[in-house]
Amino acid sequence: MGSIRSVVFLVVGIVLLVWGLNEMESFSSDLSRIFTGTPTDRSMWLVIGGSVLCIVGIAGILKGRKGYGR
Repeated sequence: MGSIRSVVFLVVGIVLLVWGLNEMESFSSDLSRIFTGTPTDRSMWLVIGGSVLCIVGIAGILKGRKGYGR
């Protein structure tokens, strides 16, 4: 059950990362970058959330496989 959850976290994390990176290339993010020097908050949160979910998913998958070698 834990490895299924980890795979779901990894897949959702990848989707959020791709979505956030595409959002960083949008027109609104370009305007924000011109005036503030940083991309929009939404794109940053998507990338941060996606990264965290990917890390949690990978850690869960590796933790789940650790017990099979015994």
